[in-house]
Amino acid sequence: MIRGRVRRTVAPAARPLVRRWRTSGWRGYPRRPSGWLIGPPDFVGVGAQRAGTKWWYGVICDHPEVQRAPVKEWHFFDRHYQTPFTPDDVRAYHRRFPRPPGLITGEWTPRYMHDFWTPPLLRRAAPDAKILVLLRDPFARYLSGLRHELASVKPAVRRRRRSYIEAMDANDALSRSLYCRQLARIFESFDRGQVLVLQYERCVEAPAAALRRTYEFLGLPDPDHLPAFIEERVGKSYPSGEMPQLVANAARNAILEDVNDLRSLVPETSTSGRRVAMRA
Repeated sequence: MIRGRVRRTVAPAARPLVRRWRTSGWRGYPRRPSGWLIGPPDFVGVGAQRAGTKWWYGVICDHPEVQRAPVKEWHFFDRHYQTPFTPDDVRAYHRRFPRPPGLITGEWTPRYMHDFWTPPLLRRAAPDAKILVLLRDPFARYLSGLRHELASVKPAVRRRRRSYIEAMDANDALSRSLYCRQLARIFESFDRGQVLVLQYERCVEAPAAALRRTYEFLGLPDPDHLPAFIEERVGKSYPSGEMPQLVANAARNAILEDVNDLRSLVPETSTSGRRVAMRA
């Protein structure tokens, strides 16, 4: 009876944390069928949050030569900002990627690009992995990310702490939309030839071409494979809220400055970078 009461009381507020605990390095390993192999992932998506990564991971895994991981997001490196990363952790990460011989597999955890400690750890754990980045209109991503974070945190936070947490969320949401510094950290740990940067808006406008580019980057045969659900984008929406104009202008200015730097770092984003940012 006590356990049941605790579960009903805690679960709604703590569900995101419980889910992460279940799927992170803190517990268990996925089942490995007889004859399957384990090893480092062949590809890892590292960003960005609220940029269509669930959709794009799904279309990648529809290819017959790709084995979907037990979960899309392992969040394996999240806790290592305060705990050492050992050879045992490397092996534990590898054990999360069972696959039949001849198939490739991988995960897509959007916060890997944002957490400054993760790229070098990912390099240690999967030095040969192909790295995928999906970017979205940075201001639209900021608004979507802010609504997502506020909706996730509010039920779990006491009223007296809510303003403080929400202010942190606002900073975090903007930081995740400043792509240049995040990509620079990725390029410090991985060769540029290992990294594919995609833009969500282009994937929406021409999904077949973007998917072919993705399949070719991953070295998959039959790059013209086209999932039947490729235009069925998935993702959860959150209620919109009012934002003071001063705050919106400050966010827009920070984003525009970052977009200018991003053009130099990743020239392939220059075509739509100004249009997207100015639309904010």
